[in-house]
Amino acid sequence: MKFINFKANNQIRLGIVTEKGIIDVEESARIFSLEIPTKMEDVIAGGDKAIQQLYSLMKEEVAYLSEEEIVYAPCVTNPEKILCVGLNYVDHVNESSQNIPTSPVIFSKFNNTLAGHNQKIKLPKCAEKYDYEVELVIVIGKEVSNVSKDEALSCVFGYTVGNDLSARDLQFRSGRQWLLGKTLENFGPIGPYLLTADEIDPTNLDIECRVNGVVKQSANTRDMIFDCATLISYISEYMTLKPGDIIFSGTPEGVVLGYPEDQQEWLKAGDEVQVSVGGIGTLINVLE
Repeated sequence: MKFINFKANNQIRLGIVTEKGIIDVEESARIFSLEIPTKMEDVIAGGDKAIQQLYSLMKEEVAYLSEEEIVYAPCVTNPEKILCVGLNYVDHVNESSQNIPTSPVIFSKFNNTLAGHNQKIKLPKCAEKYDYEVELVIVIGKEVSNVSKDEALSCVFGYTVGNDLSARDLQFRSGRQWLLGKTLENFGPIGPYLLTADEIDPTNLDIECRVNGVVKQSANTRDMIFDCATLISYISEYMTLKPGDIIFSGTPEGVVLGYPEDQQEWLKAGDEVQVSVGGIGTLINVLE
């Protein structure tokens, strides 16, 4: 099943994406007097039971919205944790002049970084070297600690697309402490869609970034050093993962930082950045 969050009447509403259009879950549940989850966080926490309840709604003669008439919100709006993985594709490690890690490199973003599809993102004046990073984003569906690699993917609710926007001049100001360059306002857009885990194989997905229509990154998640199951298992050794937590799983080669210094074209106001993951969709943001 494919979900979105969208804005209506100063609220964030849950939508189900179908071939006919988008179902406004809250409005449709009210019309048909159905006791079903109407918020994304409730669906994630409810898991299979919640999804089956929503299938009952899809059998009704519901009204549909078109994607052109909605305003997207981040497909997850209030995760307890936003965890990110650095240096998780070999070619990206090489272009960054780093050593191949022997364990996942974990850092974090905060909720202030979240942004939605088609949302304009303002580049603050505190930095100059702005970069893109297309990533497959994992959305956790169960509370889990010390999970084995074999069981890790059973803890996933679904997957979405993310752009780990980065201010490189801030990122390296404090050496290996990358936080400052990663946590500027709206520098973690995700979406448009949240696709349930049963719909795709996360180990074999094409992943691509385009800037103003020009391909900058192109790879496949099979090129990851640490796959999604490994990442979840590893992180769960050190902290309890909760429903709604999200994990940016790393970016492939092609970032601006990886170019020779005289060829680096940093992102600027007016640029349109499209990040795509096969089977999920394309997330678009314009910078200003």
